[in-house]
Amino acid sequence: MSQKHNLVVQKTATYYSLGTIKSAKTIWIVLHGYGYLAKYFIKKFEPILGNEIVIIAPEGLSRFYLDGVDTNSRVGACWMTKENREEEIIDYIHYLNQLYATILEQNDNKQLKINIVGFSQGGATASRWIADGKVNCTNFILWASIFPDDMNFMAFGKISTFFIYGDEDQFVTKERLKYQKEIFKKSDLKVKTAVFKGGHDIPKAVLVEQAELNDW
Repeated sequence: MSQKHNLVVQKTATYYSLGTIKSAKTIWIVLHGYGYLAKYFIKKFEPILGNEIVIIAPEGLSRFYLDGVDTNSRVGACWMTKENREEEIIDYIHYLNQLYATILEQNDNKQLKINIVGFSQGGATASRWIADGKVNCTNFILWASIFPDDMNFMAFGKISTFFIYGDEDQFVTKERLKYQKEIFKKSDLKVKTAVFKGGHDIPKAVLVEQAELNDW
């Protein structure tokens, strides 16, 4: 019988940015969903970009062809799969912590507002990253996603948490909503919820409205 072995190697990660990190007072770190590429996902956040605002979109460490093995096919990225699950979680948390440290090194402001958005699969990714306790997050926006069932919420005590989804989102089912509410109650987590008309997406008008309403 074959034996499984793991080997830790160096890997090049990719992230995209909008704005100037050095002078920013508010930094958005936005995590895409399954099958997205960061260079396209970051465009959803262009409407909230300002003189003192920076958007950072890290890309999942695994990429694949969306339409089969044809090299002309579109390419997407993901954060993890069920295969080697624990190792992939460790890898992306390490990656995001390194990215966070790099951002802080490049920024001149000691009082930073850090907003983290986790969309779809990126929601579980961002949740576990915050739970790791090394990122100083101001606001966490869980968008069209639910918390993982193995979460530790100790790091969320001083964070303002928001749950946003569309009323026609095929992935945010009644069963998942019920499960999400049970997690909120069990963890004693205070979460502000907003529901918009639409599906599994981040509509620009909704993003702008919520950012202004909640002073993100």
